[in-house]
Amino acid sequence: MDIGIGSYALFWEWQDHPDPLSIEAMVDRAASLGCTVFEICDDPRIEDLSPAELLALRDRADALGLRLQLGTRGIAPEHLDRYGAIAEALGARVLRSMVLRDDAERGVDHVVATLRRSLPRLESTGLRLALETYEQIPTATLVAAVQAIGSPLVGICLDPANCIAALERPADVVDAAAPYALDLHVKDFAFARQDGWVGFTLTGARMGAGQLDLAHELRAVYADGRSPAAIVEHWLPWQGDSATTVALERAWTEATLAALTAAAAAASASTTSTTTSNEGAAP
Repeated sequence: MDIGIGSYALFWEWQDHPDPLSIEAMVDRAASLGCTVFEICDDPRIEDLSPAELLALRDRADALGLRLQLGTRGIAPEHLDRYGAIAEALGARVLRSMVLRDDAERGVDHVVATLRRSLPRLESTGLRLALETYEQIPTATLVAAVQAIGSPLVGICLDPANCIAALERPADVVDAAAPYALDLHVKDFAFARQDGWVGFTLTGARMGAGQLDLAHELRAVYADGRSPAAIVEHWLPWQGDSATTVALERAWTEATLAALTAAAAAASASTTSTTTSNEGAAP
């Protein structure tokens, strides 16, 4: 399992921060945490980098032993072509995007026809497009579109927390989308009544303190030889001031990385044990 962080694990260090992290500093942070992947996701600053600056960012990541992934929103062919070029410059092999509501509401056939216009570039470069599970598109519609396209280069970025807003059960989203996962966003979440019992709140949670069934998610995603990167993200509410919020964000990142590292170690030990047992079996 390749484990990394994305821009949303550093959200409060570059959004509304007195000294926002640069993308280069984010790459450095990912390396310092022992990650093997960093996903530049929904960060508009990447669009302003020159070809030379993109190459320098790629070289920086390479020197630190990091693979880069890229994330954007939308499926318009012109937009995906632009981000495909950025991904190519960065050496990124996965581009996460999202089917936004306007496209989703036009139905599966529209989504499929639109995405097929981007297939030639994907096929010529080998770039994989991972479409995120999200409340703006029913998971069944997203899965149907991926199935209809029928290309290993078009799949899903799985994040079951996003779909609660569409009243989809996270476990159902995992089961439906995991066979097509090319990317995995890992964040815990909590869905609870508000104080006073009037309404509900959906927010992020420290890994292990919320309602994400991480074990189920990882079993489903990594079955049958699939190997998407596991990218840490958060939905961390503002804590009243920047220092407190950033400190908690960092703690949540460390907790999620620890959980993923432990899961990867357990899976590796199980595989080794099974292999050893089979080798020692009587003929």
